[in-house]
Amino acid sequence: MSEQLLRVECYSGYKSEERPVRIVFQAQTLAIAEVEDRWYSPGATYFRVLAESGDRYVLRRDDAQEVWCVTAYRAAGKRVDTKINQSV
Repeated sequence: MSEQLLRVECYSGYKSEERPVRIVFQAQTLAIAEVEDRWYSPGATYFRVLAESGDRYVLRRDDAQEVWCVTAYRAAGKRVDTKINQSV
C-alpha cells in the first residue's frame, strides 16, 4: 500500500498533537476508539490506532513538515495467524 495523505484531528495535552482522535480521509471522518501503540523514529512519530469501525491504521506524522499519512491498514475482521510452530 502506498502512503496516503490525510488530515488528523488530535488531542493536545501537555504537548501539541499528543495523540490522534479523528481521521478525515476520503470525505469521511473516522473516530478513533483506541491508540494501541506509539513509537518514534528520527523525524517521525507513528501511531497504531483502532477506529470505531474496527479497522486498524498505522499513522505517521512527519515532525518537520507536520504532515500525516497512512502507512498501513487492516480491515475489521481480518485475522493474522500468529502461530509459528505447533507440536503434535
